[in-house]
Amino acid sequence: MANKKIIVILGPTSSGKSDLAVQIAEQFNGEIISADSRQVYRGMDIGTGKINKKEMRGIPHYLLDVASPKRKFTVVQYRNLAQRELDRIFKKGKVPIICGGTAFYIYALIDGIVIPKVKPDWRLRQKLERLNTEQLLKRLEKLDPRRAENIETKNRRRLIRALEIIIKTKKPVPSLKQKPLPYPILIIGIRKTTTELKDAIYKRLNKRLRQGMVAEVKRLKKSHLSWKRLESFGLEYRYIAEYLQGCLNYEEMKEKLQRAIEHFAKRQMTWFKRDKRIRWVESYKEAETLLNDFLYL
Repeated sequence: MANKKIIVILGPTSSGKSDLAVQIAEQFNGEIISADSRQVYRGMDIGTGKINKKEMRGIPHYLLDVASPKRKFTVVQYRNLAQRELDRIFKKGKVPIICGGTAFYIYALIDGIVIPKVKPDWRLRQKLERLNTEQLLKRLEKLDPRRAENIETKNRRRLIRALEIIIKTKKPVPSLKQKPLPYPILIIGIRKTTTELKDAIYKRLNKRLRQGMVAEVKRLKKSHLSWKRLESFGLEYRYIAEYLQGCLNYEEMKEKLQRAIEHFAKRQMTWFKRDKRIRWVESYKEAETLLNDFLYL
C-alpha cells in the first residue's frame, strides 16, 4: 500500500457515517478525524450524535471534545488541528479517515480553503443581529447572489459574516482560494433514499430523546450557556431550548425537530452533489471494493 493516502467518509445526517468509518478503519489500518462542527464541543454528546467509546471499537478518533461550547470554534482552528492530526497519523503508518457531515470543514481541510481576511466589525454585527434570518438571507441574495446560493441558509453566524465581508470590502465574497492537500484522496459518500433517510432520522431522534437529550441541554444551560448560545447550535439544541423556555410543547418540539433535521439532510446533499469526486455507495461491500483499488493499486 502506498504511503500518505486519505479517505473521506461523508453523507447526510443519520446516514451511518460513523459506523462505516469504524468498519473501514478496522479493515484498512485507519484512524478517524471527525469533521463535525458541533462535535468539537465538550458536553454536546447526545444532541450531536457523537460516537461513544463502545461504538469506536478501539479505533482512535480525533477532534472530538476539543473546544468549550462557551467559545466560538472557527473553521481555521479546525483546519489547523486536523492538519496536525493528519501528520501524526501518517507518522504512525496509519491511514487517516476524515468522517463527518460538515462540508465546510471537510473542504476547508482537503481543498485548503483560505478565508478572506476581514477584521470583525462589532458595531456592524450588532446592527445585523437585529435582522431576522430571512432578512439576512434576502440582503445577501441582493448583494451577492453567488454566495447566497451556497451558504447554509439558517446559519445566522455565516450569513452575518458574509454580509460583513461584503459591506467592509464593498465587493462580493471572494471565491475561496484553493491550496489542496498534496495527497491522493478518495471521497466516499453514503447514499440513502429519501424514505430511508427520513426513517433513520425518526428512529435516531427518538433514541436520542430516550438517552436524555433534553437533560443534556438542561446541563449545558446550568453550565452558564445562554439560551441564545444554545439556540445558535441549531437543530436539537435550538428546538429543545425553545421547549425548555415554554415556547413549544414536547410534541411540537419533536415534530419541528424532525422536519428541521430532514431539511438539513436535504441541504447537506445539495452541497455534496456539487462535488463530482464523490463515489457514492450503499453498502460496506461497495466501499471495500473502492478502497482496495485506491489503497493497493
